[in-house]
Amino acid sequence: MNDKLRCIVIDDEPIGRELIVDFVKTIPFLELQASYEDPIEALTYLQSNEVDIIFSDIEMPKINGIDLIRTLTKPPAIIFITAHRDFALEGFENGVVDYLVKPVAYSRFLKAVNRAKERIQASASKTKSVSQESGSSPERIFIKVNGKLVKVILDDILYAEALGDYLKLVTAAETFTTLATLKSMEDILVAPNFFRVQRSFIVKLTSIKSVSGNVIELNNGKTITIALNKKDELFALLRI
Repeated sequence: MNDKLRCIVIDDEPIGRELIVDFVKTIPFLELQASYEDPIEALTYLQSNEVDIIFSDIEMPKINGIDLIRTLTKPPAIIFITAHRDFALEGFENGVVDYLVKPVAYSRFLKAVNRAKERIQASASKTKSVSQESGSSPERIFIKVNGKLVKVILDDILYAEALGDYLKLVTAAETFTTLATLKSMEDILVAPNFFRVQRSFIVKLTSIKSVSGNVIELNNGKTITIALNKKDELFALLRI
């Protein structure tokens, strides 16, 4: 992978497109390859050129952003930028790294870019703790529990909880405690499947059963308070 992440911007609205282009130019590790008003022209470019990140509006003429991504055999990291919150859930179900609502604040843009960078680096380095099984098999990690390495299927995890120097991973069937930090697990449990709702918890989005005020209830009955600075982002993911 190049030192700089190659990216393109797709948005039929000139003001929105130029804002993202300007944002991109301020990030040292990003390299703007092109920007497009017409999504078909962007698709033509992508068919013969590789990029690391696509910044794309969703509702556009000819073809929307979600359908555009679906046409790609091996899509890169995708960051959707749109005024329509209702697209959030569908976007994340298609493997999007992040979803930004217009007007986009620079701080929120930077967070999305860093998330994409971490995802790309994790994929490139093929970390020892996580390996991709062949075919449609789920990803898994091995953690040390009581002196032995235990396999945990990532898709089975309902939530991860920080317990001082230890980490608790909870699935529907078992609970595992290992010597690790929540930060190390945050690099593994990433969007679109997981979200860090507060300092001590990362939850699987599909395990959320209900939301009441600043509290979520999981399928196993566990209740967790949402940090105030995480609420809007979580609600966007859940299409609330």
